Amino acid sequence: MALFMLALATAPFWLPAVGLYQYLGIEVAIWLIFALGFNLLFGYIGLHSFGHGAYLGIGAYAFGLFQQEIMVSLWGGLLAAILAASLAGAVVGAFLSHRRGIYYALMTIGFGQIVWFCAIKLHGVTGGEDGLLGIPRPDLVVGPIRYSLADNYSLYWFVAAILALVVVALWRLVNAPFGRVLQAIRQNETRARFVGYNVWLIKWLTFILSTAFAGLAGGLFSMAQEGAYPDVMSLHQSGLIVMMVLVGGGLVSFWGPVLGVILYFVARDIIGGVTETWLLWFGLMFVIMVITRPEGLAGLLHVVGARLRKKSAPGAVPVRKEA
Repeated sequence: MALFMLALATAPFWLPAVGLYQYLGIEVAIWLIFALGFNLLFGYIGLHSFGHGAYLGIGAYAFGLFQQEIMVSLWGGLLAAILAASLAGAVVGAFLSHRRGIYYALMTIGFGQIVWFCAIKLHGVTGGEDGLLGIPRPDLVVGPIRYSLADNYSLYWFVAAILALVVVALWRLVNAPFGRVLQAIRQNETRARFVGYNVWLIKWLTFILSTAFAGLAGGLFSMAQEGAYPDVMSLHQSGLIVMMVLVGGGLVSFWGPVLGVILYFVARDIIGGVTETWLLWFGLMFVIMVITRPEGLAGLLHVVGARLRKKSAPGAVPVRKEA
């Protein structure tokens, strides 16, 4: 975690040095919030949601509508984004939590497509296919202090601070008894129920928590883009977050989503600079990773580290036996 915080704090200084641009840091930080919250559902409790982009979009639209229709307020907009996504997650989760496996996954796709369709058709509220345009970036106000977030440099520091808080909060959560219960449900839901846990309630609460983080990421995304668009709710975007978490190793490590998001955006910018078909190569990378190393980058790094430690350890001295 110390290395992650150090990289987060120094990113504005070394990103231009390696040929990358400042906005990339904002984009990666926002998607890290989304991926870490998604992994609470996907990696820890083992529920496969393939329509999670809907809650990212709900957060984005809620932030934009709050700024345009109510008042220009950073904290009010982010709170509206979190509450809107959480409310949608509570309603949808009430239907989903009775299911598991392929039925759960298919229902998440169905609800995600309903939200995406509504975003396109409700022109009077969402702006239709054009989305909400001209969403302002409100200033950061803490007591008497007002700090402008108009430029990407300032916005990065704010998003990075939010990401740091999210990382610490989720780390504490998954290493608390609640996190152990999530993993118990993932391994054997029936046994967890027989032990005495209210499995339905825990699955429902986990879904709401995951959608709350998605809503937070959506609000930040809307502020960064200065707009909210239905594309973020599409099945394509929902599939991307699943690919990021799987490639990174979210099923075996808390840090898996971090590795997966960074790999995706680096591949997009580096491979995308060489060929327009960069997503094809990223897809091939995903297929190869799933076939050869299904535990992802985090699992691969763990295996490599274990082998290096084994090689560096002093060898056992053989004992000579007397004849």
